[in-house]
Amino acid sequence: MKPQLINLLAIPAAVLFSTGAQAWQMKQAPLMTRWASQVDTNAPLPEYPRPQMVRADWLNLNGIWQFQVGDTNDAVPAGKTLAEEILVPYPMESPLSGVMDYHPHAWYRRTFTVPPAWNGRRLILHLDAVDWESEVFINGASAGVHQGGYDPISYDITGLIKSGGPQELIVRVYAPVDNAGEPRGKQTLHPRGIMYTSSSGIWQPVWLEPVAAAGINEVTRRDR
Repeated sequence: MKPQLINLLAIPAAVLFSTGAQAWQMKQAPLMTRWASQVDTNAPLPEYPRPQMVRADWLNLNGIWQFQVGDTNDAVPAGKTLAEEILVPYPMESPLSGVMDYHPHAWYRRTFTVPPAWNGRRLILHLDAVDWESEVFINGASAGVHQGGYDPISYDITGLIKSGGPQELIVRVYAPVDNAGEPRGKQTLHPRGIMYTSSSGIWQPVWLEPVAAAGINEVTRRDR
């Protein structure tokens, strides 16, 4: 069965959340490909993100989010309009993100609406990669903290969903790159030689799916 993508990103951002944020605009890097201008901001990376266990119902949360530079002891900006916009899932240092700058602490925010047909099912939020530490908040409550810039993250957010209406999703990001000793490959704040510009923040798809209370979580092959 072909997955059925429910894409709320085709709705203008102003409908999804009231925003006075600085509007997204692609930046110009020293080296740009001819495909950069062809990216659809309403549906970047629209394909189903998981090659196994394909399910018909899912919600793509890629697209334009609110964004704001943060600090160590920030309060969660629940219910607040953030200062800028960013295109997810492009790292904040990339021109496609609209930020094209590194920030060790940052906030991402958007809203979404759960389709009525999903009522009675468990809701799983997937963030396929966030560099490096992330904390997810649903309607102001923490769903969990994850460390690791290359790992997929999943949270059962069923108990955090309000009855009807828009749901608020906020992601706190901490990306120390060179400054904390975490695995970072060839990323650096001082690119040269074989070392390249860091890729911080949300840099892989974000998506939501409904599942049954009991079901398959993972498939692993074992050879005899």
